[in-house]
Amino acid sequence: MDRTTYGLDLAKNVMQLHWVDAQTGEIKRKKMPRAKLAEYFAPLQPTRVAMEACGSAHHWARVLGDLGHQVELLPAQHVKPFVRSNKDDAADARAIWVAAQHEDIRRVPIKSREQQAVLAVHRTRSHWVSVRTATVNALRGLLYEFGVVLRGGRNAGLKALAQQRAEIDAQLPATLQVLVDGQLEMLVQVEQRIEALEHQLAALQKQIDSARTLREVPGIGLLGATALAATLGDGKDWRSGREFSASLGLVPAHSGTGGKTRVGKLSKRGDSYLRTLLINGARSVIERTKHQPLWLEKMLARRPVNVVVVALANKMARTAWALIAHGRTYQREWKSNVPMACAS
Repeated sequence: MDRTTYGLDLAKNVMQLHWVDAQTGEIKRKKMPRAKLAEYFAPLQPTRVAMEACGSAHHWARVLGDLGHQVELLPAQHVKPFVRSNKDDAADARAIWVAAQHEDIRRVPIKSREQQAVLAVHRTRSHWVSVRTATVNALRGLLYEFGVVLRGGRNAGLKALAQQRAEIDAQLPATLQVLVDGQLEMLVQVEQRIEALEHQLAALQKQIDSARTLREVPGIGLLGATALAATLGDGKDWRSGREFSASLGLVPAHSGTGGKTRVGKLSKRGDSYLRTLLINGARSVIERTKHQPLWLEKMLARRPVNVVVVALANKMARTAWALIAHGRTYQREWKSNVPMACAS
């Protein structure tokens, strides 16, 4: 029995398989508990297993890959159109199997344990940053109910609160004064946690060669270098820097019909966290760099600033891919060779 392709729907406890018998053409389905999934695939001859790129997908891709199977992760948004009629685990597994037959659907690169660990630090830091922002906003809202208006901005607002604390306490009941003290103590703890994670990322940057290389690119700081290095890996999962920047949504979306194509705003596909880091880094380069490249100055003269920011972020993403994929170091004056077909 030649089971060439499996569609595997992942879940916390129960896994669903879908495949077609190559000899009889019979459609087969199988449901099994999580603990028996690796046991089921271990004795099989090398097969092709397709899964959605969802929670625990990279873990199972590594497990099944170590057993000798070819694992492919499919973007969830590209699998959804193949779900027919009612949605259940069997229908999801079938949709994954059908989507796996379409070679034009781009596969999601499988991350190693080390790559996921670095990105986990980034996600944890983002979580605590959002907690800090939410805590400050909650404190601002509570004080506003008692006629206290803090200045805009986190640092400015907290500084004003510290400087005017005696005057503010005069407007607050004792219960709220205790509450404000508790919120401020929590903010100190959250700030310490964020700083600890940033120190951890700085240590990881020293250990990862590709992160140290990317750190030399203007606009790519500590966060950008470590996140890009963990996402890119060896860079071989993308055919070009252009494909990598497009996967981050740093290219315009387009729609067309009747032979007419309209180019619109950013597609904003892919990893929004990486896209944010690159755009913020590009904005910093434009606003703070005294000696800008000539092409950047010319573009700023004829295009809106935000358009130029995204263009520079796109260039930074392509530069990052080129450095990692080709094993090069950053050279500020580097000029790529124009292909003969383009030159002619």
